[in-house]
Amino acid sequence: MNRRRIAGIVALAALVVAALATRGFGLVAPPEAAGLTLHGNVDIRMVDLGMRVAGRIATIPFDEGAHVASGTVLATLDPAPLRDQLHAAEAQLAVAGAELDKRRAGNRSQDIAQARAKLADAQAALTAAKQDYDRRADLVKTGAVAQALFDSTGAKYRSAQAQFAAAQAALSLQQAGARREDIAAAAATQAQARAQAAKAGTDLGDTVLRAPNDGTILTRAREPGAIVQPGETVLTLTIDRPMRVRAYIPEPDLARIAPGMAVTVRTDGNARTYHGTIGAIAAAAEFTPKTVQTESLRSDLVYRVRVIVTDPDDALRQGAPVTVAVPGARPAAH
Repeated sequence: MNRRRIAGIVALAALVVAALATRGFGLVAPPEAAGLTLHGNVDIRMVDLGMRVAGRIATIPFDEGAHVASGTVLATLDPAPLRDQLHAAEAQLAVAGAELDKRRAGNRSQDIAQARAKLADAQAALTAAKQDYDRRADLVKTGAVAQALFDSTGAKYRSAQAQFAAAQAALSLQQAGARREDIAAAAATQAQARAQAAKAGTDLGDTVLRAPNDGTILTRAREPGAIVQPGETVLTLTIDRPMRVRAYIPEPDLARIAPGMAVTVRTDGNARTYHGTIGAIAAAAEFTPKTVQTESLRSDLVYRVRVIVTDPDDALRQGAPVTVAVPGARPAAH
């Protein structure tokens, strides 16, 4: 093998090495070009927690930075005033219930017997008054009885008739019992008292503030002993599960991704690679947010993409900038 042939082989080898190093002198796309890289931040989801009733804070057992599970008691109010209101409402409910029972049961047999006795007494008085009136009616014609006395006898007779009619009506009312309208009114009063008691019970339950989700206490805005009003913020809780990433995709690459695609998530200063899926893609475009650090800073139209991280840990903090890789992205259009 002569030197010229050896030099040709060496030159060809150098050309192959150069082609591989430069990926075909820039004419061949790198293998990772089939994937897609997005940039964004871990979502910050916060909820301001407060009481639904006014009162004095009794306890707040957690400090800022504490991680709490859903349902954990985060704060309590002094329950004494609301417990007293509940007892008063329960007493009013008992009174209303007793009144309704009384009206439904009707009058007692003793009351009816008493009304019947009064009727008998009024009837006897009426009989006697009628006899006096009839006797003196004949005598007044002969002058044996003065006209004034006869007039007085007639007045007593008419009064006895009225008293007898009143006694009859009283006995009828006792026998009939309460009217339907009175029973309905008593039932409505009982329902109102029951609603007031239920509200008082709900208010008493609202003296306990519980965590609505798993999360971390970000801010402790009030302290035990403070008087708070309904809706006033006592604690601010960050919700970190499920962990969500908000990334942005340029409009030309929108067709390359779809919900359900697998992704990997990385953040600065953390060697771990997290995994997740694309959960949703916004329907409307927007301009690149200033907080997103892309490789080329420009105000292109982008679409917001929500990524659900399936294996987060405490090292992946809310608000942290992240890089999202979509290895299964569709090829870019040419």
